[in-house]
Amino acid sequence: MSISLDNISKSYGKIKALNAISFEVADGELFGLIGPDGAGKTTLFRILTTLLLPDQGQATVAGYDVIKDYKNIRNQVGYMPGKFSLYQDLTVAENLNFFATIFGTTIAENYDLIKEIYIQIEPFKERRAGKLSGGMKQKLALCCALIHKPQVLFLDEPTTGVDPVSRKEFWDMLKRLQQKGITILVSTPYMDEASLCDRIALITNGKILEVDTPKAIMAAYPTKIYKVSASQTYQLIQDLKTYPETHSVYPFGQYMHFTSNKTNFKPQDLIRYLEEKKHTDIEVIETVASIEDTFMELSK
Repeated sequence: MSISLDNISKSYGKIKALNAISFEVADGELFGLIGPDGAGKTTLFRILTTLLLPDQGQATVAGYDVIKDYKNIRNQVGYMPGKFSLYQDLTVAENLNFFATIFGTTIAENYDLIKEIYIQIEPFKERRAGKLSGGMKQKLALCCALIHKPQVLFLDEPTTGVDPVSRKEFWDMLKRLQQKGITILVSTPYMDEASLCDRIALITNGKILEVDTPKAIMAAYPTKIYKVSASQTYQLIQDLKTYPETHSVYPFGQYMHFTSNKTNFKPQDLIRYLEEKKHTDIEVIETVASIEDTFMELSK
């Protein structure tokens, strides 16, 4: 296993940031840590990259213990933190050369690994990093994390604040890096990115809710789910919440995702109820559970 965690816990005073976290990431796997801000993702990444000590539990990365073998781990991993952390006053080329030198290598030696990414920012190689766009900063940070050819790559919310086109490009790059044998652990608050991973761990309030493939997690949703819409969206939410047969209701784009607490739920009964509440243009359609639906259900 490239990454193994066994009952990792961490507290900041009275706040329990991580509570007995356990999971494994296989060699060459693209694994996603999915959860909202404050879930504990960054704390976990800092422990795995040897920047923070756990209060209890054991963890290994690339076969090395995160406490005993921290120096070995730092030579085997690439880390791209959530906040852009490169030297803003240095140019693109200067940043990349600096990180290559730290790891005792050169850009030329590992150019094949970063070539596809670097050619997109090479026209701006004399531009200071602080003057780059969000997408270009992201690509430069990824190049710097890869320049020493790591076995394991840690990416902490790499697409936060990046435009949709750059997000798609970034995930395409990750897939190609995975094909080169690099194990990737990526965290994200975006539930739609979960489906791009081989396996995922859903995390909230420092606890792991579930670990499995995205497909298996969605398939395990315990009940039928319906998308509901009507002419008055705000009032629709209120009326669905007070409907006696409601188990859960969450806004989901132009629809509400609704589940019933009755095993023999009939959509026509809900339609009749909403008509009595003076709603028009009512739709109640059975749909497939998403990662977000599953996350919300497990979080309850």
